[in-house]
Parts: sequence; structure tokens; C-alpha cells
Amino acid sequence: MSVRSKWLMISVGLGILLNPLNSSMVSVAIPSLQNMFQLDYTGVSWIIFSFYIASSIAQPVMGKASDLFGRRKIFLTGLVVSFIASLLAPVSPAFAWLIVFRIVQAIGTSMMVAVGMAIVRIHVTERQATALSVLSIFLSGAAAIGPFIGGVIIHWWGWPAIFFVNIPFVVLSFLLSWRNIPGDEPSTNVATGMSFRKWSDLMDASGILLFTVGLVAILFGLLSAKASGYISLGNVMISLIGLALLGTFVWHELKAKSPFIPLRTFAKYPAMTWVNIEFMLVNVLYYSLFFGLPSYLQMVRHVNEFHTGILMLSLGLCSLVTSPIAGRWIDKSGPRPALLLSAILMTLGSVWLVTLNPTSPVISVSLVLAAFGISNGLNSVGMQSALFQSSPKEIIGVASGLFNTSRYLGTILSSLLIGIVMGGKFNFAGFQVLGIILTVIALSLVFMSRRHRAH
Repeated sequence: MSVRSKWLMISVGLGILLNPLNSSMVSVAIPSLQNMFQLDYTGVSWIIFSFYIASSIAQPVMGKASDLFGRRKIFLTGLVVSFIASLLAPVSPAFAWLIVFRIVQAIGTSMMVAVGMAIVRIHVTERQATALSVLSIFLSGAAAIGPFIGGVIIHWWGWPAIFFVNIPFVVLSFLLSWRNIPGDEPSTNVATGMSFRKWSDLMDASGILLFTVGLVAILFGLLSAKASGYISLGNVMISLIGLALLGTFVWHELKAKSPFIPLRTFAKYPAMTWVNIEFMLVNVLYYSLFFGLPSYLQMVRHVNEFHTGILMLSLGLCSLVTSPIAGRWIDKSGPRPALLLSAILMTLGSVWLVTLNPTSPVISVSLVLAAFGISNGLNSVGMQSALFQSSPKEIIGVASGLFNTSRYLGTILSSLLIGIVMGGKFNFAGFQVLGIILTVIALSLVFMSRRHRAH
């Protein structure tokens, strides 16, 4: 691989790691934010919701936008947007402003993730598989060490530091990208002369609006009812409006020429549909633990941010160590054995979660984290392999996009699950209920994993 290709990968890698890094660091910051802005647990959970909803919409949209405006322009613009958000978020005068800057940050970092892989695929012509695997390490590594970094810097400098830490990465990535990412070819910029209506149809602006408003309305209605302790007419109406909008979204997507989420593809390939459902449930499990356990450690066990970050590091390290081993195993045996073992480990981890109490030894928490970390390493490779098995080659690009959508829906549902179970305040009883629910989901995955074809 040439020196120029290596510098290109470093330039892109430093940019794309910002999305998983910022989505994971916040897991340790939730108690601090709750105390700072005097919020209940339901209210502070919007710091998670907002990022994942914005990312789930921005990544496919920016992927399309890169075809119109050029990938280099989108990548560099994403770095600028991320820089602005990282400067302004720490000085937010109110939590609502923090949510706004968090959304802006999600959009900026998603711009880089959406086109980073494509830039490397186009401009690194030798050893492409190796190049893409290196970028995957940037993504998975950032997600793995995010809680550790968050715990350390929050312990010493407070929650604003999780935004300031982005600035060196942004500046370095911008300088390197400006130098190393080749310019966009004129033919890729097809936006010139395009009418607003045609641009809107191509991006499916109506579908994006229906999906966003409908999803936010349902989340707001459900969480408001849980936080207040009773179901009011207003909560019911908001939830019903959200359901109606999502129903309209489905109807619109089935008719759209360039749909935001190509639902007809799901209907045409049921095996691929099941893979996406399974992947969504896997992410519900993983991220329920990912966001729930730091709050348990800090708010129930009164562990400080520094030690919480160290404990959470075992989750990411187990995942990173397992992934390459899983790759070799899956190459020989297919995805089914790995996914079955993963589901069993998540079941055992969820059952063990229920047995935890406010005075459980640290080794008990570490065992839960290890079980989920190993299962995540198996899933990261196994689910991708199962997707390739179930998806025709001619639609693999669309299938990959839907796969990422399923990931984000799973993370959103995990945040919703925690918010509903906990209500206004994170508590130990709610944490045990969460463990029971996760056990039921994990058991369902044990049966679903048997659907996959043998190698």
C-alpha cells in the first residue's frame, strides 16, 4: 500500500471515529448532566435519543448528497460542522440548547461516516479489503474506548470536556484531509442546475420529515406519560399523531421513486428482513447495557466516573479481541454457530444482570461486561456475514444501508426501553426489571439464530 493511501486512510479515519466516540462517551456523562441541568432520567435520555435519531437520518441522506455535491466537499463540511458544535455545546445556557448542538454534532459526524468508506473505496485501489478493515477498527475502536475516555476526562474536567476532546481530532483530520483527499470530479456534482423540487424528490425530503416527526412524537408521548406517572389525554394524542405520521411514512415510502427507507426491499427478500430484525434486537440488548450499566454504577453503586470508565473498558476490549477470532471462525463454519453462541452469552449476561445488587462484587459486573463484550464481537462479524448470505449481490449497497438503519433503530429502542423502565429516576428496582426484559429478548435471539443457513 502506497504512502499516499496510508495518509488518506488516517485522514478519513480521524474524521469517522468522531461519530462512535461521541455516541459512546455520553454514557458516562448522564448522571453529571442530570445533576447539572436538574433533570429526571427521562429528560436527560434525550441526549442519547437526539444523537441517534439525527445520525440515523443524516447518514443515508448525506450518502445521497455526496453524489450531488461531491464526497470531498461533504467530508470537509462535516468536519467544520463538528468543530462548531464541539465549541458551542459546552457553553449551552440550557439543556434544550445542548440538545440542539448535539443534533448538529450528529449531523456533522454523520457526514464523514456516510462518505468516508466511499472515499477510501474509490481512491485506495490496492488491498481495498485491508483498507476498509482499518477504517472499521477506527469505528469500533472509538466506540469501545469511548466510555473509558469519557469517564477519565469527566472525572478530571467535567462533562464539557467530552465535547472539547473532539477539537484536536477535527483540526488534524481537516488539515490532513485537505491535503490528502483528492478533489471531486466535476461530473459527480450533478446538483448544478437542479430545481429544488427535483432535489427534494431525490432526497425524499417528505419521507424524512414524516419519519422524524412521527418517531419523535411517539417517543415524547411515551416518555412523558412514564415521567409524569399517569397517562393524560395530551400524551395519548401526541402518541397517536406519531403513529399516524409513521403510517403515512410507510404509505409514502411504498410510492416514492427514491425512498429514504426502501421498504419494498424488505418485502421482496424476507430472509434479509429477518436478519435486520435480529440485528435490531441485538442492538437493543447491547445498548441497553451500554447506557444502563454506567448509570447503575454511578447512581446505585456510587462509583465515580473514572472507575466507571475503567470498568466499561472491559466491554470494548472483549469485543475488539473477539472480532478477529470470530472472523476466522465464521469463514470456516458460517455465521450460525457464532450467532448462537452470542445469543447464549447475552442470555447468561442478562440473567447475571438480574442477580446484581447494590453491594455485588466488582467481578460480577465484570462478568456481565465480558459476556456482552464477547457477544458483541461475535455479532459485529456474524450479523454482517448473515446479511451477505441473505442479500442478493445486486442490492448489497441498499442492504448495507438498511442494516445501518436497523442498528440505529435498535439503539433508539434501547434508550426508549431504559426511559420507560426507569421513569423519572434511575433506580435499582428498575434496573432489575430491565435485566428481566433483556433476558426475554436474548432468549428470542437464541431461537432466531437457528434460522441462519449453515456454511
